[in-house]
Amino acid sequence: MRVEIKEIAIQTNQGHQLGAVKFSSEQQTDNIVVISSATGVLQKYYSKYAQFFASQGFTVYTFDYHGIGSSDSQPGALKTNVSSLRSWGSEDQAAVIEFAKNENPNAKLTLITHSLGGQLLGFNPNYPMIDQAILVASQSGYWKYFKGFHRAKMWLFWFVLIPCLTPFFGYFPAKKLGLFENLPKRAVYEWASWGKRKEYLMHFRNDQDYFFDKIKIPLLVLSFSKDTFAPKTTVDWLAKQFTNADLERVHHIPKLGEAHVKHFGYFKSIFKEQFWQQSMNWILKKEYQ
Repeated sequence: MRVEIKEIAIQTNQGHQLGAVKFSSEQQTDNIVVISSATGVLQKYYSKYAQFFASQGFTVYTFDYHGIGSSDSQPGALKTNVSSLRSWGSEDQAAVIEFAKNENPNAKLTLITHSLGGQLLGFNPNYPMIDQAILVASQSGYWKYFKGFHRAKMWLFWFVLIPCLTPFFGYFPAKKLGLFENLPKRAVYEWASWGKRKEYLMHFRNDQDYFFDKIKIPLLVLSFSKDTFAPKTTVDWLAKQFTNADLERVHHIPKLGEAHVKHFGYFKSIFKEQFWQQSMNWILKKEYQ
């Protein structure tokens, strides 16, 4: 089925525009998907995954958080960017959810998150518009939940790289380190403040900004062995914060001869047969096997 790909702009309540892409086809069903990216990962990374769902009749939306990719990511703009991680949830993710729902008022909306995107769900005031969600490798970033060399890397990230490099550049220069897209300073400072604490983002919990316990929808939470960015313990921790959700927890260990997904593989075409169809079955039938 031919998929139409259209670049769009979505306005947030803060007044900035988000670069977004809409994927659709002629044979549309009453299902929409919004994909909420990992930290510093461009929306185009999820393009083939979005096209797969669109080819099955879904309407799919991807977007870049404010300060990333097509959403004002130039170094000059980054230096004046005041977005935080919480605003990426309360403003950016929320704006895309509202836009998608307004365009398709009678459709069932599934939010599919990667890594940070699942954390942001807890700050999204438009959670009542979401019918269900799939959290892919969404986790805590508390450095002591990691082991060995990876614990040392997380400590270095939170305690050294972010506080030392960000003031010098006016934003976090992740590209120069070969990591991911550059990040706004307020967002990265907040991220580091979470990563240093056992309770991570819940250390700062307040009833005004946090909606984790109000979310009661079905949640499919996925993790993968040998994912050094989201080991099972960290994914378990985040899942437990959604205390009233209808939670289904799946930790994947590959069978003999199967490749490891790790942190980024799930959205790659090589795992289409293994995982993408499973996701669609869960969305449509609540069957995941």
